Amino acid sequence: MKLKQLEGLLGNLQQFDNPKLELEQYPTGPHIASRMLFTAENSFGDVSGKVVADFGCGCGTLGLAATLLDAEHVIGVDIDEESLEIASINAEDLEVELGLIQSEIKNLNWRGQIVDTVVMNPPFGTRNKGADMEFLSVALKVASQAVYSLHKTTTREHIKRAALRDFNASSAEVLCELRYDLPKLYKFHKKKDVDIAVDLWRFVPKAKHESSS
Repeated sequence: MKLKQLEGLLGNLQQFDNPKLELEQYPTGPHIASRMLFTAENSFGDVSGKVVADFGCGCGTLGLAATLLDAEHVIGVDIDEESLEIASINAEDLEVELGLIQSEIKNLNWRGQIVDTVVMNPPFGTRNKGADMEFLSVALKVASQAVYSLHKTTTREHIKRAALRDFNASSAEVLCELRYDLPKLYKFHKKKDVDIAVDLWRFVPKAKHESSS
């Protein structure tokens, strides 16, 4: 599937009607989501034929992009029931399968590297300090191949240090810097929309034998 086609399909997805500030819910736009998954597949072969998990899947954009790029199986995980209902509707509209689990990421009782690839647009951790780190820590425990994640560019050094030193990553690479278009969703937002610089990261987890040695 071509990049433009993927972006077009993601652009038709239903998004949050009633985003929850405490969960830092912001839609992952089709421009960023399509490039993130297209890069994961076409540059690294981390999607097609793989088991992919979308952490904090919201309305399912990243996970559905993975299904459209021929992932073998995709699991979306989110704490918010409303978001999972929208993700389910989006999957039906695209006529693809998306497994959905309602859970906090930190409460997932997955043991070992049971998925190939994790894709995620975690909370930036501005409301809930450390939420982004929690997502990254769990992702690097359960992925055997790669973790793709978006984080504020201003946190770049912190993210790299934590991933390599504390979270079991054998490598942490910024693939590109993107402009995240943050729409005016909440009352405290003064501007119609804001561009935030975000990094698209690819983390490679240590193999089991490496992390235990």
